[in-house]
Amino acid sequence: MELRARSAPPTKVEVARIWFPLALSWLLMGAELPMLTATVARMADPEIHLAAYGSVVFPIALIIEAPIIMLLAASTALCRDLASYHKVHRFTTLAGATLTALHAVLAFTPLFDLVVVRLLQVPDAIVEPARVGLRIMLPWTWAIADRRFHQGVLIRFQRTRAISLGTLARLVSNGLVLLVGFHFTTAPGIVVGTSAISAGVLTEALFVFVCARRVVHGPLAREQVLEPALDRRAFLAFYAPLALTPLFLLASQPIATAAVARMPDSLPSLAAWPAVFGLVFLPRSLGFALNEVVVAQLGRPGARRPLFAFALLLAAASSILLLAIATTPLAELWFGRVAGLSAELTELASGALVFALVMPGVQAMQSWYQGVLVEANQTRAITEAVVLYLVVTCAVLAIGVELNRWKGIYFALGALSCGMLVQTAWLAWRSRGRLAALAQEDTRLDPSRVTS
Repeated sequence: MELRARSAPPTKVEVARIWFPLALSWLLMGAELPMLTATVARMADPEIHLAAYGSVVFPIALIIEAPIIMLLAASTALCRDLASYHKVHRFTTLAGATLTALHAVLAFTPLFDLVVVRLLQVPDAIVEPARVGLRIMLPWTWAIADRRFHQGVLIRFQRTRAISLGTLARLVSNGLVLLVGFHFTTAPGIVVGTSAISAGVLTEALFVFVCARRVVHGPLAREQVLEPALDRRAFLAFYAPLALTPLFLLASQPIATAAVARMPDSLPSLAAWPAVFGLVFLPRSLGFALNEVVVAQLGRPGARRPLFAFALLLAAASSILLLAIATTPLAELWFGRVAGLSAELTELASGALVFALVMPGVQAMQSWYQGVLVEANQTRAITEAVVLYLVVTCAVLAIGVELNRWKGIYFALGALSCGMLVQTAWLAWRSRGRLAALAQEDTRLDPSRVTS
């Protein structure tokens, strides 16, 4: 079974079968932010607490965890035998502990005021709620580091169903805390929301750890030790560019926050941001799930064609989905009824979707090209692309601040979209060599086919 799976070309149906549990996991994870938004929007001072979470707590937490985000791809690619597994696990533990210490320093010392008050210059009303929320989110980074590492092991051995179940457990835990906090406590919205997020990631990390142990002591332990062995230098050469990638990528969020805070109607824009970002994340998540599928499957003979065809299909479907929401009453229904935003914020959020329409399709193609580069160990090109993304995004945001004419959320989403387009174009350019080599291999396998 394993030999056949590695030697035969994957069919489109098989690609979809591997992708679907990962996509379901991303969708379930994407439901987390709308759940939080819908709950906090129905509590006291919703604009303040939504703005505190969406524009300060969540972006900062993401930046702190950025160096471990790509552990999923690294674990999928590198945990090929038990020795490699232990080496990557040691790095995961060290990185998780270090970044958690950094989170604690930022949340519990005057460094918070330096970053949030002086650098970001957010409205005064959201400073203290954001401080409390960031403190409650302390378990976030280490839990995600351990979870993503073990998810990579599960993906490598095609145990993706366990990943979906783990995310479902996370969502249930999250929902229970939100439910209890909303109905049975008088805690502020930021406390209820961040407590739910922390409980969810801890639950998922524990579930995935238990599931992965069966793989580690089963098929992984039986894998033949491959040569050359994974050493520290090889791992750092592979992972360092990947670690920098999300760091640059996620830096755009607090930069966007700082820019929006300097544009007209800053507080409504910051308050609407979590709801808009949460909705856009859902169709984008379909593309996120493709990256690890490409990494795990592209090495199989003849895999290029079905994987690329699936990426194109996914790009078209996800963008059409967001277009359908943005151009119909579904947007107002989502933001007004589901997310519970006020009439003013619902109108603002619905209009903002237009500036994010390209994001889902671009994300799917980005995952395709990025997966090609990771599979080929050409990770430096991924960092180059995300640096371009950050430069373009910051340039567009700077123009918005200088003009100071339009609502900040519109300009921020437009800036992120422009950055993503440039990033994906560079990934396509840098992966052309590997794709050409794969096309030649396809020709050798079946000379009657014309390469594309």
